[in-house]
Amino acid sequence: MTGTASLSATGATATPATPGTTTVIGPDIRPVTDDGDHDRFAHYTRRADANRAYVEGTPVRALCGKVWVPTRDPSRYPVCPECAKIRERLRKRSFN
Repeated sequence: MTGTASLSATGATATPATPGTTTVIGPDIRPVTDDGDHDRFAHYTRRADANRAYVEGTPVRALCGKVWVPTRDPSRYPVCPECAKIRERLRKRSFN
């Protein structure tokens, strides 16, 4: 392997550092921390959890299961359809 990189079955790239040695760089497994452009919904979560998240910057879990750190005004986005369904079922159950 002189001057080339190859992709192994595990997805790791091997790059020659100096003659006779190889540096193996594994696949990128960092968590996705983008701003959520692909998922611009307002989600339902516990009010106390949301307030704490805004102050401390800790992640919260929505009714639909999404985990994120709220940083934007939720009134600017449509409500998550899955969260809305779950919330409606919970409301109906509490009135019966």
